[in-house]
Amino acid sequence: MAGRPLSVAECDRLWQAWTPAEAAERLSGTPPCWYVAAGWALDLFVGGLGRAHSDLEIGVPRERFGEILDAFPGFEWDVVGDGCAWPFPEEADSQHQTWLREPATGLYRLDVFREPHLGDRWVCRRAASITLPYDELILRTADGIPYVIPEVVLLFKAKARRAKDETDFLRALPTMNRSRRSRLSGWLSRVHPGHPWLETLSNHRY
Repeated sequence: MAGRPLSVAECDRLWQAWTPAEAAERLSGTPPCWYVAAGWALDLFVGGLGRAHSDLEIGVPRERFGEILDAFPGFEWDVVGDGCAWPFPEEADSQHQTWLREPATGLYRLDVFREPHLGDRWVCRRAASITLPYDELILRTADGIPYVIPEVVLLFKAKARRAKDETDFLRALPTMNRSRRSRLSGWLSRVHPGHPWLETLSNHRY
């Protein structure tokens, strides 16, 4: 079924995302199954706000999305992908993004990635051969906010290489230890052979 087209202007107008701390407070009664993803995760890793964020993404094992749903009674959800939106659960099997909408305002507050997994192991949706146990995938801030490791964030950012992705890469790189850089390099070589970041990684002094 065709979805409702989403324009850039509409997204700019309707997105007023929570911060990771606000999302964590609202999810405080939820079992530990979620983590901050994308650009915000890098800021939590580095330890400071690097740039403004237009949205907030969190990841959750696909089969545990129901626990996130239960945490937000009265809210509405849209499945989003390919520039279109569908009321959840339409197209949920073919798209991984789910935007939480506040009915009173119509504003989007949170983007939930429903991610593939095998039991207690995360599976990369870009390359199913890349997996990690969740206790290795997720780090926590001093006040307990869970977030995904930086090499996973950058692996996904590598595809588009928007200006903000380049900025995020260069900001996070000096804070990543040898093991994290090595892992990112190995993943990039498999998923994006010849990627320009590979040279930067190989030339970086440890």
